[in-house]
Amino acid sequence: MNRFVILSGCSGGGKSTLLAALAARGHATIEEPGRRIVAEEQAGDGKALPWIDLAAFAKRAIARALDDRERASNLPGFVFFDRSLIDAAAALATASGNDAILQSLKTEHRYHNKVFLTPPWPEIYRQDSERRHDLAAAEDEYRRLLEIYPALGYETVVLPMVSVEERVEFILAGIETEK
Repeated sequence: MNRFVILSGCSGGGKSTLLAALAARGHATIEEPGRRIVAEEQAGDGKALPWIDLAAFAKRAIARALDDRERASNLPGFVFFDRSLIDAAAALATASGNDAILQSLKTEHRYHNKVFLTPPWPEIYRQDSERRHDLAAAEDEYRRLLEIYPALGYETVVLPMVSVEERVEFILAGIETEK
């Protein structure tokens, strides 16, 4: 069984908060590549920001996600990823119209079979300096991910819109049944 667990889904759906709660319980976590890249780009020349050049951004996210996987291989137990290599490849496929990299992920760089998706949750969605797209764009992304993950052989589990602690328990119960 693969111990790399993906938290994906709608932007602004509570993934980062959920990741922090898992880390507080002692689980290994990997922060979202996209947020880290946006922060770096905003501190630099900004040429690979997703609202400037989505393809350049996605290519950097793919490279970062591959580095994250390598780093995670040295971490104990389950490792929880805020987004994944698949999310980055999906962004590149959207930007370029070429899904070759995405299709290669049917067999390469696999994660845990269950992928936990945060659904659109308008009450908690917030735009900020790193998340400039609106809720409608986030919902479009969510719908794409709902199709992409199963097409690559993953079981998607949509998280309930409950408290952070209840979501943590839901995820842990979901992966513990597969030990």
